[in-house]
Amino acid sequence: MTKERLNELKELLNTYNYQYYVQDRPTVSDQEYDSLMDELIHIEQAHPEWRTPDSPSQRIGGEVLEGFKKVTHRIPMMSLGDIFNEDEVYDFDDRVTSVIPNVEYVCELKLDGLSVSLVYDHGVLQYAATRGNGTIGEDITHNVKTIKSIPLSIDFDGPLEVRGEIIMPKASLEKLNSARQEQGLPEFANCRNAAAGSVRQLDSRIAAKRGLDAYLYHVPDPSQIGATTHEECLNKMRELGFKVNPHIKKVKNIKEVWAYIEEAATYRASLPYDIDGIVIKVNDLASQKRLGFTAKVPKWAIAYKFPAEEVITKLKDIIFTIGRTGQITPNAVLNPVRVAGSIVQRATLHNEDNVKRKDIRVGDDVVIRKAGDVIPEVVRSLKERRTGAERPFEMIKVCPTCGQPLVRKDNEAAYYCVNEECPSKIIEKLIHFASREAMNIDGLGDKIIEQFFNLGYIKTIADIYRIHTHEKEIMEIDGFGRKSMDHLMEAIENSKKNSLEKLLFGLGIRGVGAKMADLLAANFKTIDALFEANIPQLTKIPTVGETIANSIIAYRSNPKNIALINELKSLGLNMTYLKDTHVEASAFTDLTVVVTGTLETMSRKQVQEWLKNHGAKVTSSVSKKTSLVIVGKDPGSKYEKAVSLGIRIMQEDEFREVSGL
Repeated sequence: MTKERLNELKELLNTYNYQYYVQDRPTVSDQEYDSLMDELIHIEQAHPEWRTPDSPSQRIGGEVLEGFKKVTHRIPMMSLGDIFNEDEVYDFDDRVTSVIPNVEYVCELKLDGLSVSLVYDHGVLQYAATRGNGTIGEDITHNVKTIKSIPLSIDFDGPLEVRGEIIMPKASLEKLNSARQEQGLPEFANCRNAAAGSVRQLDSRIAAKRGLDAYLYHVPDPSQIGATTHEECLNKMRELGFKVNPHIKKVKNIKEVWAYIEEAATYRASLPYDIDGIVIKVNDLASQKRLGFTAKVPKWAIAYKFPAEEVITKLKDIIFTIGRTGQITPNAVLNPVRVAGSIVQRATLHNEDNVKRKDIRVGDDVVIRKAGDVIPEVVRSLKERRTGAERPFEMIKVCPTCGQPLVRKDNEAAYYCVNEECPSKIIEKLIHFASREAMNIDGLGDKIIEQFFNLGYIKTIADIYRIHTHEKEIMEIDGFGRKSMDHLMEAIENSKKNSLEKLLFGLGIRGVGAKMADLLAANFKTIDALFEANIPQLTKIPTVGETIANSIIAYRSNPKNIALINELKSLGLNMTYLKDTHVEASAFTDLTVVVTGTLETMSRKQVQEWLKNHGAKVTSSVSKKTSLVIVGKDPGSKYEKAVSLGIRIMQEDEFREVSGL
């Protein structure tokens, strides 16, 4: 057990890491590697004074932070401008060549992950930071050390900063989500969210298990390596042991740029990681300097974004869902397929006219894409692949829940169930009322509402505010203990204090969305004044047309609706507009916020009161409805859950800066 043996082990393990994670060319077995690592750890435990920051043992994780430190970037980490089609690619070239007539470009895959800055000094990694707001990022060194493709030390004497992208490969996401599913935890929607959530863990042991990877693509200060072109920067990073994407290519003109884009689109789906476009950069660094920057982005680089990704899969069935208005929507049941970073098994078909116009049949091979890379939809069927066994679409004639005949309204493509007692409609109305955008009742999610409805505990909106009468029965439901019940009661009680616009939106008046509800509440101030208004008084308000005015009149003319409003009044719900009287607008207005951990400059209660007085909804637990989590020291499980759900995290100092406290 000598220091010489320790240094020998470090050199061996670093070499094996580089061969496996950067060159993708392993030369030893996992068992042999683990044996050498165990020997290194044993020596370092016996002689902690021999342990160095660049030791391969640091990749195992173990460091747990109380919070993330802020890092000011020496050179700002700017984002790139986006372009979306061939014409815009050529427009970019026109702007560049008007200043630099003869130009070479470098084309790179735009990796879909998290930007990172790595700062080395005398060959040793000093810190790693996120982009943040471009000027100030967060120190994530403890997690970056666990990413085996990032060298902890390099053969370089002076200071050096390199930048790149931390990614989660598709295989790592699949493995992670499989484990989370077994543990009953929410799955990550895509590789980008998983990568971001992993590097923002306070406990580096979690990040170490996530299978992260990293590619480097930028040297912000090329004078540190004496480079004159971007290509030279890339080559130097390769020489120093950084992982540089093999698909990067230097081209002579914009035609070759477009050819690169078209080629990349053909192999995009087969890559082991997600990409969402191509980055185009001027190669010559002097030309980059001459072109300069706008206030937000460099003029010498741009990001071409791919159109929404399209994939082919089998349409196994068409099922029908019913919304809170009674609208019936046909949905495609698909063979599971990966689209834009997530697995899709269902997609909307919108309505009968859409299905028939596209001639989509059960059994078809169909093209799927995510509209805006968010909502899956069926684009078209591949009729040339039909075998004759496909089944033509037939629109149902009765509601799939209550069996009542469906009605197609004039000038509308959709069919509706007009039965006000339809269980599915009632459940959807209850879900809408409790949603974050409406009354924001945390703990009363879709499945809970459906369960309570089926058990007879909640049949109307007013029943939500009488749920305490079923407390004993609810406490006997598996997974619903005292803590969950108290939290639900608190959320229901808090919702009574919501401003009028939240209630108006939650009532589900036809045509009254969140913005319209806010406009109506701001103008009429009380629900009584709104319901007393006539058509001319309603249409006097900008953007309120006769259709919406008639919808409001129809709602208030229904005795059942007025009975509900009176019932909610008696249960203590606020019926007035609060924004301009009791609440001061702020950056936190309308956000659902959780405050957790120990704060240094003020108490949690003080922060919570300030947030409430400035328009935020403060809750005690994290859920999908949470907009923001403010964290202090030792935030615990609430922080971890927020990260897993992809919810925005704000440190105490950032909160003070934004709030002005």
